[in-house]
Amino acid sequence: MTSSITTDPAAPRRLFDWRVRFGALSLVWGFSFLFMKVGTDSFAPFQVTLGRLAFGTAVLAAAMAVRRERLPRGARTWAHLTVAGFLLNALPFSLFAFSELTIPSSIAGICNATSPLWGMALSLVALSEDRPTRVRVAGLGIGFLGVLTVLGVWQGFNGLDPKGTALALGASFCYPVGWIYVRRTLAGSRHSHLSLSGAQLLLATAQLAVVTPLFTSMPDAFPVAPVLAVMALGALGTGLAFLVQYDLVAEVGPTTAQRVTYFTPVIATAAGVLLLGERLSWSAPVGAAVVLAGAALTQARPRAGRAPAAAASRQRANGREAPHRAAPEQGAPGLKGPDHGTTRPESARQAVPRQGAPHRRAPQRETRQPTPRP
Repeated sequence: MTSSITTDPAAPRRLFDWRVRFGALSLVWGFSFLFMKVGTDSFAPFQVTLGRLAFGTAVLAAAMAVRRERLPRGARTWAHLTVAGFLLNALPFSLFAFSELTIPSSIAGICNATSPLWGMALSLVALSEDRPTRVRVAGLGIGFLGVLTVLGVWQGFNGLDPKGTALALGASFCYPVGWIYVRRTLAGSRHSHLSLSGAQLLLATAQLAVVTPLFTSMPDAFPVAPVLAVMALGALGTGLAFLVQYDLVAEVGPTTAQRVTYFTPVIATAAGVLLLGERLSWSAPVGAAVVLAGAALTQARPRAGRAPAAAASRQRANGREAPHRAAPEQGAPGLKGPDHGTTRPESARQAVPRQGAPHRRAPQRETRQPTPRP
């Protein structure tokens, strides 16, 4: 899938150029791991996650009030959003916070970059329309080789805590699981992205509000730096980041907007080393580069015209002729998931007519992404 950046004369003029907002989003998500590290120095991981979700929800609630949007309706929608809030927010945010008790924030940021790898592996199993290609399979293998390099497995994890690293990788795994769930359950929802995201964060906040008092006690003190870190983590890294990301997708397209994923671990590593004094072996940055290269390959799509030909070739090999497939419209909106995954913006898919049936274009369905990460 390719994307071109065009200017819509009818689109509202924005205060900052999209490149400035792209860079700001990269910085905010990269610094999120530093904020978590500072927060967990004084507060329990569940408390950090609860504060993050609460401040993020407050930002989206304010945005909904300004735009006069309401929360979604329907018991089924709220049930699906409860699961999505757990998989995409409550669980991964908590796992990352717990992981940073024992591993550097830079390693947590690098582990976060494995989401596209998990996403591609899961999509091959759970999403029948995502067909593997040699390039994508190679990217999957290269990416996981990079993970092993980051961990320094030939040196016994190179001094990294295996449990903390596993928690960070588990958090990264949660995202594509959540994306697939959202894609299967909330695709075609009539509610806006902002409405769904606000409800999802609200439900995730409620989940942490129940869990946190059961496993933690009230903090003895509220140091300024950790409090500000948690506030920034929620208001900037969760609430404002969603608004910026969605705005970027609307302006420059999903393919360009999702490239912010590849800058996040670089910024997280730089912030951890320069500001927190974290020390890394040579295998961490080298492995991170390999992970990013593999992740980029897993997102590679066949060039226009090659996918239908490949499908026809496969069906001829199976002894049947390929049905006629409608060509996708250029610039169709939607979300692409799973990544890093990013729920990632993607173009809507066209249905394939049955053999012998008159050719009709199927209505486009849009997968709504509740919230961004990390």
